[in-house]
Amino acid sequence: MKIKQPALLGLLLAGVIPLKAQQINEQEVSRIISVLAADSLQGRGTYSPGIEKASLFIESEFTKAGLIPLPGAQDFRQRFATIGRKIYALDSVPADQTPQFLHNVTGMIKGSSKPDEYVIFSAHYDHIGILKAVEEDSIANGADDDASGVTAVILLADYFAKHPPERSVIFTAFTAEEIGGFGSRYFSKQLDPAKIIAMFNIEMIGKESKFGRNSAFITGYERSDFGKILQKNLDGSSFQFHPDPYPEQRLFYRSDNATLARLGVPAHTISTTQIDKDTLYHSVNDEIESMDMKNIADIIEAIAVSAKSIVGGKDAPTRIEEEKEPRPVRAQ
Repeated sequence: MKIKQPALLGLLLAGVIPLKAQQINEQEVSRIISVLAADSLQGRGTYSPGIEKASLFIESEFTKAGLIPLPGAQDFRQRFATIGRKIYALDSVPADQTPQFLHNVTGMIKGSSKPDEYVIFSAHYDHIGILKAVEEDSIANGADDDASGVTAVILLADYFAKHPPERSVIFTAFTAEEIGGFGSRYFSKQLDPAKIIAMFNIEMIGKESKFGRNSAFITGYERSDFGKILQKNLDGSSFQFHPDPYPEQRLFYRSDNATLARLGVPAHTISTTQIDKDTLYHSVNDEIESMDMKNIADIIEAIAVSAKSIVGGKDAPTRIEEEKEPRPVRAQ
C-alpha cells in the first residue's frame, strides 16, 4: 500500500510506523541466555568448573563480535588472585601463601576520535552454584541474575561493533560479584577513573519492571545526570528510565557499579527486578522458563540507543561525588 506523504507524516508522529527496525534479535537473546543458564554450567559458582564454561562461551562471543583485548592484554581474560578477602595481581602474590585464581572476561572496541576516553558496559557472569535441593533440583541457574545482564553485554558488543564508537567502549563480564565483588574491585584498579566517562552496569533485566513494559530503573539516578542523558536520547520512544523505586534495598551499592562509583565515575546499574517480591531471586527456580525474551531484547535495544551520545563522544555525565561507604556484605 502506498501512503501519501501527509498521511505518512501523521503515522510517524503517532508512532505507528517505527523509524528504525529493532536491531536486537529476540532469538539471539534466547540463544545466549539459554547457554549461560544451562544446567551444565552448574549455577556458575565462583571457582567452579561451570564458571569456566561460561567464560569460554563469553570469550567466543566477544571474538565473534570482533572485540580486541584491552591494552597490554594478550586475550580477553583479566587474571588476578585472591587470598581470603584480599585481591592480588598475579605478580604480587606473597610467596608463602596459596592463592585462588579468578578472571574477568573483558574486551573492547577502540574509539575512532577519543580512544583514551572509556565507556563501560558490564554485568557479572558468576552466580551462586549448587544449593540444597528443592524437588530434586539443586542448581541455581541464575537466568535473571545475571545471565540476562551478560546477554545484554554480548549483544551490545555486537551492536557497537556495527556502529563504531567515537569513545573506546569496554565490555566486561565480572567474576565473583556474588561473594564480594572481587572482579569489579580488581578491574577498577586497572584504569584511571578520570578517563572513564560512564559505566552501564546491567543487572537482572529478565522480567518486566514494576513500571510495566518499555521501562527499567537506574540505581543512584539522583547522583548524576546519567539517566537524564539516556532519556534525552530516547526522545520519541515510549521507553522510560525511572529512578530506583527500592531505595531501602540500597541497590546502588549492591552490584558491580559500586566500586567505580566510589571513585567518582558515573557508574549506575540498569535493572528491572522487582526485588521486593521476587521469589525466584537466589533460588533454584531462577531459570530460563521465567524469562521474558522480548522484554530483554527491548531493554537492550533501549540501552543501545540511549547510550548513543555518550559513546558518540558528545555527552559526559556529571561525576558522582566520591563517598566512603562500607563494602557491600550482600551482593545482588
